[in-house]
Amino acid sequence: VKRTQRIASLKVGEQIVGRVVNTLGEPIDGKGPIGGELYEMPLERKAPGVIFRQPVTEPLQTGIKAVDAMIPVGRGQRELVIGDRQTGKSTVCIDTILNQKEFYDAGKPVFCIYVAIGQKASTVAGIAKMLEEKGAMAYTVIVAANASDPAPMQVYAPMAGAAIGEYFRDSGRPALIVYDDLSKQAVAYREVSLLLRRPPGREAYPGDVFYLHSRLLERACKVIADDDIAKDMNDLPDTLKGIVKGGGSLTALPIIETQAGDVSAYIPTNVISITDGQ
Repeated sequence: VKRTQRIASLKVGEQIVGRVVNTLGEPIDGKGPIGGELYEMPLERKAPGVIFRQPVTEPLQTGIKAVDAMIPVGRGQRELVIGDRQTGKSTVCIDTILNQKEFYDAGKPVFCIYVAIGQKASTVAGIAKMLEEKGAMAYTVIVAANASDPAPMQVYAPMAGAAIGEYFRDSGRPALIVYDDLSKQAVAYREVSLLLRRPPGREAYPGDVFYLHSRLLERACKVIADDDIAKDMNDLPDTLKGIVKGGGSLTALPIIETQAGDVSAYIPTNVISITDGQ
């Protein structure tokens, strides 16, 4: 084993849309390599500073009347989807992805990224098949770190999804990312941390599990409309500098699974405090 002296990154381009990739951005759908011009995007990246953001003003239509009427989600917002297992959390998020087809057909696509963390490979394949049949893969990318994948791959899968979303966000377009789910990411992170002999904290999670989720979710925002200011964005990858435009957004729908409706557990309270609503 030797070090590459480079930060972990993946290659993103227009042709990644419609594909199923792993944490390293490698296609796992058997459709061959990703073509076209590719840009190197780091998995870990600082969130845009206050100067490079603008207030959330534009709604993201989920297509679910109860949500759009009562608790509308804005483009650039982080809206937590929380509940026990089998309560329809993933369904709400996948419906939202399917309902973005209207904008794709109108020529104003909202690019969607579905990050599957620690799920059965058969479940992910079923979701990919359904999105394909409904015509939603035309504007969707699936990032999959299955239950059979090593724990570090599951920890970094949401970061890989965020990096893909940032490509669309920083090129001035709206994007939507679903993390399904961050509870499994936290469990994988706990496994890695305990193997590294880091001291365990509450519920045996490491002390920086809050920072794990906060730095991830803070990357979802609405970028300032001014192209010239957006070009100076902090921590911008050099490869991306030529295509940066303002006015893009990344909307996050993180999913948290509770045990017997206990929203006062460690991970649920953390993510509730990070997100803009639930």
